[in-house]
Amino acid sequence: MISLCYLSVKSLPVALPRVESAGVSISSPSDATQRFSDRIADYAAHRPRYPAAVYDVLRERVGLRRGSTVADVGSGTGIFCEPLLDMGCVVYGVEPNEAMRREAERALGPLSRSFHSIAGTAEATTLTDRSVDLVVAAQAFHWFDPPRAAAECRRILRPGAPAAMVWNKRETDASPFLRDYEALLNEFGTDYATVRHDRKEPDRLARFFARGYERVTFPNAQRLDLAGLRGRLLSSSYTPAAGDPRRAPMLAALDRVFERHQRDGAVTIDYETELYLGVP
Repeated sequence: MISLCYLSVKSLPVALPRVESAGVSISSPSDATQRFSDRIADYAAHRPRYPAAVYDVLRERVGLRRGSTVADVGSGTGIFCEPLLDMGCVVYGVEPNEAMRREAERALGPLSRSFHSIAGTAEATTLTDRSVDLVVAAQAFHWFDPPRAAAECRRILRPGAPAAMVWNKRETDASPFLRDYEALLNEFGTDYATVRHDRKEPDRLARFFARGYERVTFPNAQRLDLAGLRGRLLSSSYTPAAGDPRRAPMLAALDRVFERHQRDGAVTIDYETELYLGVP
C-alpha cells in the first residue's frame, strides 16, 4: 500500500513539472565521503533495494521516461541507478567515494552506455548548468549541507525541474526481532546514536525544499538468512570494522538474535521507504 502525505513548508505548495527531455554528491561530517570505503562488498550485496512503486511515481508524477537525464547524487554502488537505466534514462552517478564509485562502474558500466560515473559532491558537482531533468538522492541526503546542496541543484536542474530525496527507513519496534536488532546496534555501534538521522530530517528537508515538498511512503522489506543478515549489519558505517575488538562479540550476539527469531532459516527487516518530491 502506498501512503501519500502532503506537506507544505511556509504554506507554499509545489506543483511538480513534467520532464520534457547531467549531477551532485555528499558531504557533511568531515569523514562522510569515506565512511563506507572498507565495506563496499557488503554494501553492494546486502543493502535493501527500493520498491518498484518508487520508480512508478517518478514516471507518473514527474514524467520520467526513456531519454530523461537523471543525476543520482551520492549514488554509492549504484543501487538506485539500475532501475533508472532499465527505464531508458541517462544516469549520471555522482559519488565522492572512489571505492564506491569504482564498484558502481564495475556493476553498471557493462550493462549500459547510459551510465556515467562522476566524482563530485552534492555541494560542488562537475555537471553543467541546466543540464538535468531530475536530481535524485537515495539514502544520501542526511550527509548533505541542505542550503548549499539546494543551490547546486538549482544550478544544474533545468528551470522548474524537481528533486527527489528517497531513503529506506528501517523499522525499529515493529517486531521482537527488530527490537533486538536495534538493541544490538545501540550496544555495539561505534557512533550509531550520532549518525541516526530520522529525527533531524524534517528541518533539513525544509531547508532544502524551501518552497515545500510532497511526501510519499511505501512498504519495503528484506528477508535474510544468517549470511545476509551479517552482510546487512556489516554494510552499516557505524558498526565495528575488521580488526576492531568489538566486531567478533557483535557478530556472536547477532547470531544469537538470529537463532532466537528466525523462521524457516530467515528473518525479516521491515522498512518504510520515504520519497520526498519538490523543487529546491
